Amino acid sequence: MLLWLAQYFKTDIGILRVFNFITFRAVFATITALVIGLAFGPAVIRMLTRLKVGQAVRTDGPQTHLIKSGTPTMGGVLILISIAVSTLLWGDLTNRFTWVVMVVTFGYGAVGWVDDYRKVVFKDPKGMSAREKFFWQSLIGILAALYLAFSVSAPNLAKVWELFAAWVQSGLNMDLPPKADLIVPFFKTISYPLGVWGFIALTYCVIVGTSNAVNFTDGLDGLAIMPIVMVGSALGLFAYLTGSVMYAKYLYIPYIPGSGELLVFCGAMVGAGLAFLWFNAHPAQVFMGDVGALALGGALGTIAVIVRQEVVLFIMGGIFVAETLSVMLQVSWFKYTKKRTGTGRRIFLMAPLHHHFEQKGWKETQVVVRFWIITMMLVLFGLSSLKLR
Repeated sequence: MLLWLAQYFKTDIGILRVFNFITFRAVFATITALVIGLAFGPAVIRMLTRLKVGQAVRTDGPQTHLIKSGTPTMGGVLILISIAVSTLLWGDLTNRFTWVVMVVTFGYGAVGWVDDYRKVVFKDPKGMSAREKFFWQSLIGILAALYLAFSVSAPNLAKVWELFAAWVQSGLNMDLPPKADLIVPFFKTISYPLGVWGFIALTYCVIVGTSNAVNFTDGLDGLAIMPIVMVGSALGLFAYLTGSVMYAKYLYIPYIPGSGELLVFCGAMVGAGLAFLWFNAHPAQVFMGDVGALALGGALGTIAVIVRQEVVLFIMGGIFVAETLSVMLQVSWFKYTKKRTGTGRRIFLMAPLHHHFEQKGWKETQVVVRFWIITMMLVLFGLSSLKLR
């Protein structure tokens, strides 16, 4: 919105040309989201408390968490509002990638809101059924994957529809340009052609998988939001470089016209995340809830697909991956051993992984800070792929 106004009045007020710089708008998007979150955080917390939107804690979880029962949840609404206002103010509203990320983010936020609502109203820690939640996540993920298959491959919206029409006319059997290949980091020339169906399948898995992975991680005060901030910052840098012809050529990464604008969205996400951390740090005054975790996870996955860094996201989000694998292994091993021996056995003391370390005697703050440190190292390792090729 501000960019449009600046372009409209740039002939009269020359200083407004600074709005054309993505980095300028990204910085102020971060500041705007941060200020909104800090300014309205206390009011949102009071409102959630007044509405008795309190967290229902699992009775089979760590006993130290029972004291958290009743703490306001659905705080992710504050994050989404901050992101929306900041992005709409500072972003280029004609950019197709901004809108697809916004649609996925707020679509997943809506799914999470319904899940949280059922938890707090019916006092059921399980919320939506797994099948229902997965259906809506899959629907949004598939639609986004279908659009991105052609949007990433085309320089503008008109070409997107031309490419889609060509795919339909080919009998749904067509290759995509090399920029849509699966890129192997740390190598200059190694990539794997996916085709339209392969791209859709990979994108679907990345978006839905990242959304659920962040949700699994959101179990301790401040545990999920700081890794989101760090990974989001790194993806913002990838977006800026991918959207520049000069940097993309120099770094041997695909040039995706328009992707640089996602730096503004990432800046808004970072600012909103830091503001939320102010209230979510131990002892937390508010929890993110599924409305925030599902939305932010979906956003990270979508951005990673657009900038063609799915494997790097897997590296930088190693904590999210470890948390998800711990749940999958725990459930699979328990079912397998129960079927074979009649008694289910566990690999971890408790899943997700952060609960295992709590059961081992680590304090909550120790788990959180150590997971932050690991994420920081993984993010730096992922960023090193820009030069180590």
